[in-house]
Amino acid sequence: MVYTTSSLFLKALTLAGITHVFVNWGSDHPAMLEELQRQRVQGEHRGDTSPRVITCPNEMVALTAAHGYAQATGKPAAVIIHVDVGTQALAGAIHNADRGRVPVLIYAGASPFSSRNEIKGGRNEWIMWLQDVPDQTAIVRQYMRYTAQINSGKNVAQVVKRALQIATTEPKGPVYLWARREVMEEEVPFTLYDSLSMKPPVPVSPTGLSPVDTMTITNALLASLHPLIITSHTGRNPDAVSSLLTLSTVLAIPIFCTCPSAVNVPFSHPYLFGITYISPGPSAESFKEHLRGADVVLVIDSDVPWIPSSCAPKEDGSARVFIIDGGDPLKTTVAMGTWDAALHRGVEMICRADSETAIGQVVEFVRESIRDGPTQMEAVTNEIRERVKERAMRSMQVHERWVERLDGEEVAAKSRYVTVPQIMRALQEVTAPISAKSLIVGEAISNYGLVWEHARPELPGSFVTSGGSSLGYALGACVGAILGDRVAGASKYELVTAIVGDGAFMFGVPSSAFWIARRYETPFLTIILNNGGWRSPKLSMLGVHPHGHGSGSLSGEQLSVGFSFDATSNSTPTQSDRISPNYGQIAVAATDGWAWGKKVSVSVGDAPDVNRLLDSLKDTLAEAVRVVIEEKRCAVVDCMLEAL
Repeated sequence: MVYTTSSLFLKALTLAGITHVFVNWGSDHPAMLEELQRQRVQGEHRGDTSPRVITCPNEMVALTAAHGYAQATGKPAAVIIHVDVGTQALAGAIHNADRGRVPVLIYAGASPFSSRNEIKGGRNEWIMWLQDVPDQTAIVRQYMRYTAQINSGKNVAQVVKRALQIATTEPKGPVYLWARREVMEEEVPFTLYDSLSMKPPVPVSPTGLSPVDTMTITNALLASLHPLIITSHTGRNPDAVSSLLTLSTVLAIPIFCTCPSAVNVPFSHPYLFGITYISPGPSAESFKEHLRGADVVLVIDSDVPWIPSSCAPKEDGSARVFIIDGGDPLKTTVAMGTWDAALHRGVEMICRADSETAIGQVVEFVRESIRDGPTQMEAVTNEIRERVKERAMRSMQVHERWVERLDGEEVAAKSRYVTVPQIMRALQEVTAPISAKSLIVGEAISNYGLVWEHARPELPGSFVTSGGSSLGYALGACVGAILGDRVAGASKYELVTAIVGDGAFMFGVPSSAFWIARRYETPFLTIILNNGGWRSPKLSMLGVHPHGHGSGSLSGEQLSVGFSFDATSNSTPTQSDRISPNYGQIAVAATDGWAWGKKVSVSVGDAPDVNRLLDSLKDTLAEAVRVVIEEKRCAVVDCMLEAL
């Protein structure tokens, strides 16, 4: 029986804790395919392989699936791709894994270096000359935490362990390994394979604040009249959420979640003031008002806490700003990312500290400070308590007004089309019995803020986004999250829902994503917020040229950002005259009829029949949820919004 470097590589992945590998095979992987079949034939893993192989017809979907797997489990998966072209085909998923701090190990083969049968695995196909690029790693290096070439089977386990140790240490992220085909075909003795043992890599332990930093931040919060906490992804560590809630509750500190990628604060928390992507709208205006009025701002785990050109803390720089980030507080991978220069001149302290640890330190210091003590401290302590009590009352009123506004948006009739708030309200109602076991994977893009607010998420881990800006994440991430949930054995998710918009469905390569879902029985619900194209580029244009040529009432088709077009010569085409993709049927076709799809369109008749339309929406969503939960099939609901 032949054992190779590939045998050792796959065993090292298993010993390191990798359970799944999302693969897109090529000519650089003969030894791996042979090793996996050896495992099956010999029954080494009860007829299966280790790690388990998930075939992915598209590389970007493979990486997005690994992304979702990591979000569901907190652990990395592996992705295996084909030389330089497969590396390129990872596309924007690399950006998302980097910006979302997602641990994942990516392996790519490379063209053989020999061509005259000198070494097993040498070049024997014409493509191997074309795919031998000067620096394959350069394609992805700037997005990786670590890159390395595997040069021998004798130390492949060391390379794997080091890569995963870096991938799982803050700032977490992707790592990239590669090897020539001859190296992976190198035969190794059975004794080396049999004796290979390795414990999962141990990441660097999280760090806390220094005593001086803890005291400075705490004293600032205690003395503050108008403190404010801003966070974006503290909820990636669910244990940090309870610490954040404690701090907010003890001192009645309002919280805003800007550009969130995780549930950082339960929606019902009385001091949560809003969730915003800082785009025009009521939530952004509320955020600007409170940010400008804050005298102490504590930024915890946020890449974009505010946008300097539209909002910032006090313009005179008098607001005291403190930054806590466990991975990259200076944003060294962002070319213009320094806090002091790019965001606000009032930044007083930048701390590299784990949020759960740091917040816990501050909470303990706060409790020590306001605990009953000597007589001379009573006056100060009482003053702080009175201030907190007054702030608590004001904050609860702000939260209540925010919730009332959202309630109103969910019942308002604005047009003949359903609205995002109405869709989210209907989804909440039909999924209420299983809300505690539901996961939303969001990629609503121009409707990010509305979806977050009206989803009203309560539980840490119940709503995630990619953490990056490349579209095409949600569909594959749903597959990975379901697979990860099965591995964890917790059965956290009874329903996984992708909410996509602005072309994210098409970017997600649905033909591949739904095929994988069918093959590995990972049913999920997809809700498409169909505005007929890319709304975001139009909004970007209006943000720079508010009174330009494109500022009029132009259609998406006229601006070349639309996905539907007039197929007739009719100067006033009806909805039926317009040609646009039938998204649900793409999923049906990709799964040979297994998936289910339906469109929720405009109401019938000249006058809007809102109640009829909303009833249709709710009935459709209820049927879709039933298909996913009871029939274990994917369902796609295409919700037609008002067009661009």
